[in-house]
Amino acid sequence: MSLSTILLIALALAVDAFAVALAAGISLPWVGKRHTFRLAWHFGLFQGGMNILGWGAGLTIRSHIERFDHWLAFALLAYVGGRMIVEALHIKDADEANRDPTRGRTLVMLSIATSIDSLAVGLSFAVLKIDVWLPAFIIGITASLLTGIGLHLGRLLGAASRFGSKVEIAGGLLLIAIGLRLLYEHGVF
Repeated sequence: MSLSTILLIALALAVDAFAVALAAGISLPWVGKRHTFRLAWHFGLFQGGMNILGWGAGLTIRSHIERFDHWLAFALLAYVGGRMIVEALHIKDADEANRDPTRGRTLVMLSIATSIDSLAVGLSFAVLKIDVWLPAFIIGITASLLTGIGLHLGRLLGAASRFGSKVEIAGGLLLIAIGLRLLYEHGVF
């Protein structure tokens, strides 16, 4: 897998983290170094870690699914991308928007929620026989960087929360496009 494809996947996976960080930046009264570190560290760690967990799970079943692995990878990417699009269109309630995402249970739950997609992509990497270590590192770093940027951008823009759903939709479409590209590379189209 090319570095440019890995970067595109990392960007697509990081849009959930970016959107959550953007909303957090808007809702927090101020954003300090600790807020940024906690949110960026956890989101990046979970993105990279879930990718490795998905890859490990995929290694155990790879030999059983090699004949249709490209279809499975496409289905996973399309599912994740489609789910990102649906979630972007979902209206969030007031309680969900007012939690401090840089502390406690909320931080852990958001870290898991924003990285579930990475688990599925890690499974796809195993199915496609792609070594996970470099992609997981790039995915984690990208998520951390975009989280920090989103947190501070949200603080600066105040009313920028309307952009969050558009970014998530773009990320979902990008994952679906990557899945279609995999099918094309395996001669389906």
